[in-house]
Amino acid sequence: MKYRIIGIMAAAAAFSAFQLASADGRNLQAVHAMSGNQDGRHHYTRTLRVDYIFSGTDRTQEIALDELICLDGWYGRRGNMDRVPLKGNGQIAMRDAETGEVLYMTSFSTLFQEWQATEEAVSVRRSFENVFLLPMPCTRAEITVELYDFKGNVSASMSHTVNPDDILIRHAGRSGAPFRYTHRGGEPEKCIDVAILAEGYTEQEMDVFYRDAVAATESLFSHEPFRSMKDRFNIVAVGLPSEESGVSVPLEGVWKRTALSSHFSTFYSDRYLTTLRLKDLHNSLAGIPYEHIIILANTDVYGGGGIYNSYTLTTAHHPAFRPVVVHEFGHSFAGLADEYYYDDQYVEYYYPGTEPWEQNITTLADFGAKWKDMLDPDTPVPTPQTDENKNATGVYEGAGYQSKGVYRGFQDCRMKTNGALEFCPVCQRAITDLILFYTE
Repeated sequence: MKYRIIGIMAAAAAFSAFQLASADGRNLQAVHAMSGNQDGRHHYTRTLRVDYIFSGTDRTQEIALDELICLDGWYGRRGNMDRVPLKGNGQIAMRDAETGEVLYMTSFSTLFQEWQATEEAVSVRRSFENVFLLPMPCTRAEITVELYDFKGNVSASMSHTVNPDDILIRHAGRSGAPFRYTHRGGEPEKCIDVAILAEGYTEQEMDVFYRDAVAATESLFSHEPFRSMKDRFNIVAVGLPSEESGVSVPLEGVWKRTALSSHFSTFYSDRYLTTLRLKDLHNSLAGIPYEHIIILANTDVYGGGGIYNSYTLTTAHHPAFRPVVVHEFGHSFAGLADEYYYDDQYVEYYYPGTEPWEQNITTLADFGAKWKDMLDPDTPVPTPQTDENKNATGVYEGAGYQSKGVYRGFQDCRMKTNGALEFCPVCQRAITDLILFYTE
């Protein structure tokens, strides 16, 4: 495998520049002062954080409202607010209670829905925390949250009303976590705000974390289209301290006291590193401009995970850290599917006759909505995986964990292997479209 190597002198220079550019929280009031905006009769200067509990089994889903929290500033998108760029595995819509006007929509995926496809879900009922950020409405609003099954049908739905004057909406002030910018593309309301959090770093290891955050930022912007569109991003590193160094490895009987309680062996998959404590995660970010999240784990054990519009979590000290953090951000930010596959997958995620919402894979049910326009007219569908087609956009069988019936656009890609140097043209276009949706 090949990785981009940054020399010691270049890394030192980057970290020095990073230190000079860091805010350390001192400019937070100025950041908040820039966050106001007007959209029709609604002034979005605050965030409504909505916490839900999703629970069920492999065949049942239930949604319960947990808590409503108000945060200063609104750092989500300010255009295209009444629609979603991707369907996702679930959606939230907020409507004006009086007029029915759609004020905001967002889509997402969840660990709960992934868990439903495991063997454990057949015999056990479990619940999962979920947190979503919406602009605080100025008048009463109706919020509807929906979950979808693997065929895209609504499998659970709940609606509730929010009154912005409700005295039981808790106001969250600054969390107190120190932060520094690793990259500033512009004002928060004009950029996509990404927070990089420390997990498993003690107070004494914060310098290590900030260097790792710089490396993650550099890795992301070494890939197109992030490289050419970096002025549309702000990235802030949040030095969240943990009591113990490292993260939990259940397979070895190791459980650490860390800020976000992350652990390997999620759903008994040894390399799957996640946190289920989403409320703690978002509590730690209160008062800091963010809408997307990358968590860096202080370990050299290989692993990680990325959930669309939830978070990326990856290990910072494994040799494959640089390509993996970009791969996982492809999941959490861009909603891209994994392009690798197995012959013994426990359950199918994608079915004939149902087109996946992820833009980089297809079942050919509605290929015209994907990258069909990128193919040469004489490209066979499916496309043979030969050396002759090594650098050609096509329709190659094997993707989304399934060796049959699901297709990808390139033989290799950052979403398939760590050895691929770039995102393939299909993924690059999908990411570009999403960045433009968020910022224009």
